[in-house]
Amino acid sequence: MDPMNEAPRPPRPVGDPSPTAGDLVPRVARGDEEAFGALYDLLAPQVFGVVRRVLRNPSHAEEVSQEVFVEIWRTASRFDPSRGSVRTWAATLAHRRAVDRVRSEQASTDRERRAAAGDNSPSYDQVVEEVTASLEQEQVRRCLGSLTDLQRQAVTLAYYVGYNYREVAEHLGANLATVKTRMRDGLVRLRDCIGGVELGAPR
Repeated sequence: MDPMNEAPRPPRPVGDPSPTAGDLVPRVARGDEEAFGALYDLLAPQVFGVVRRVLRNPSHAEEVSQEVFVEIWRTASRFDPSRGSVRTWAATLAHRRAVDRVRSEQASTDRERRAAAGDNSPSYDQVVEEVTASLEQEQVRRCLGSLTDLQRQAVTLAYYVGYNYREVAEHLGANLATVKTRMRDGLVRLRDCIGGVELGAPR
């Protein structure tokens, strides 16, 4: 069943400790790494499904899905429940990112065709796109470089490789609780560093 077409869920029983996506987003906005992990678990199947319907390449779909969750982490404070549910917001971000990737790939293909035909003069829009992408990548690299080794390794494994917390801990040979703490602190520092220049904000 498509998560976007699911019937409304009945109210949770009193005392049920399981938080909803709506419960988790305000905590994520405050930098709560544990809440972000729970939100990831709730939304990941839907986000990947939306992206996969746009992108044919599974590896590209995985990359874009991770980009969506980085954006959710960075922009959770901007979520407005009056404009729709968390799932609708996440699906919108996922579709936008996937379409952006398709356009980027098409632009790259068009540039290659022009180069093969002898027309090597890029348009103004292409120059802006390439410069912006380069600046974003450089900013992310610089901000990752500001983290400690363990923070950088944990964040990279979780959000670019796709490991869960336990897999990160096993890969690094570190205590699970330590990895969670370092990842939380690293994500807060990374969000503050990247957010300072407003690169990658929703268009």
